[in-house]
Amino acid sequence: MSTAQQVPDILSPEFAADPYPAYRLMRDSAPLIWHEATQSYIISRYDDVERIFKDKDGEFTTDNYDWQIEPVHGKTILQLSGREHAVRRALVAPAFRGADLKEKFLPVIERNSRELIDAFRDSGSADLVDDFATRLPINVIADMLGLDKGDHARFHRWYTSVIAFLGNLSGDPEVAAAGERTRVEFAEYMLPIIQERRENLGDDLLSTLCAAEVDGVRMSDEDIKAFCSLLLAAGGETTDKAIASIFANLLLHPDQLAAVRADRDLIPRAFAETLRYTPPVHMIMRQSATEVKLSGGTIPAGVTVTCLIGAANRDESRYRDPDRFDIFRDDLTTTTAFSAAADHLAFALGRHFCVGALLAKAEVEVGVNHLLDAMPDMRLADGFDPVEEGVFTRGPQRLPVRFTPVTAA
Repeated sequence: MSTAQQVPDILSPEFAADPYPAYRLMRDSAPLIWHEATQSYIISRYDDVERIFKDKDGEFTTDNYDWQIEPVHGKTILQLSGREHAVRRALVAPAFRGADLKEKFLPVIERNSRELIDAFRDSGSADLVDDFATRLPINVIADMLGLDKGDHARFHRWYTSVIAFLGNLSGDPEVAAAGERTRVEFAEYMLPIIQERRENLGDDLLSTLCAAEVDGVRMSDEDIKAFCSLLLAAGGETTDKAIASIFANLLLHPDQLAAVRADRDLIPRAFAETLRYTPPVHMIMRQSATEVKLSGGTIPAGVTVTCLIGAANRDESRYRDPDRFDIFRDDLTTTTAFSAAADHLAFALGRHFCVGALLAKAEVEVGVNHLLDAMPDMRLADGFDPVEEGVFTRGPQRLPVRFTPVTAA
């Protein structure tokens, strides 16, 4: 197993400030590192992460989620395998693709996007993170589930607490306690709503989950609560950071922003390249089921493996000039970028590929289109340089822009 003393620790301030030089060092000289603080093996090369996510030979499990996410969500679909996982996924997946997504939820996305933009479209300035990116996915999910958007602040606090728990690599006891309190609070909020919805089914996603049945299996109240908790956290945090990052990347590359503004069919390319270049989630863990040989050495059975998506997505053996943002690159396949056949790793791959990938794509496409329409000359606020923050999840915390309000026709 390779080691490299010069690689910054993933818990260090240096790494948090800019992990990309560390990722390159890892790929080059330490593709497999034992990390004592997190009790996990860290891998950074594309081929290794892809192999683990696809897991064609049953070498890896998601047993790590028993301790990583169950304390805050309850038992979720991510922890299941085999037929149990297939049935649960079949129960929830239809809402996130095809006719349901297009006919039921696309209008929800469009309405929420316009409502948010209406609040600042005449002002000439906005913070795309605070005014839009952190709000759109949560508002959409609340509307999809038939929940009260007036509870937005509570939802945002809950998912922020959950993401902090998931990214609590240093084991801060206060962060752990806050995450576990969130599980209790969310259950107290959600379970009565689920029970009431079972008695009065509507046309919202929560009603669909209450009524769904596959092979005689239905979701319990606890199953539905855990899925809604996961949806709010995963769908909120990741899409929030994806929207912020796509604009940060485009604003820092004005020629590419101009190309997207002129040809909106380029938005999926810009989103796919953003997922590769600055993914919202930088690390996902798996558990080894057997002894496995990877680049740099062999890991034993029964250990946690931290897969560095942020590093693998910039592997020079997979992408040309990987540290350059380029929506026109020809080594990233846009047509499959939002499916389990994606060749970036931001949504994972294989049977645990993100079930909400197409929902995220729809939110980003609608949001980017509406924002470009409302702010045709959008530019960064004077003197502002976007800065990514975060280790487990990562993205701009602020993105102030200026624009000339569009005069209504």
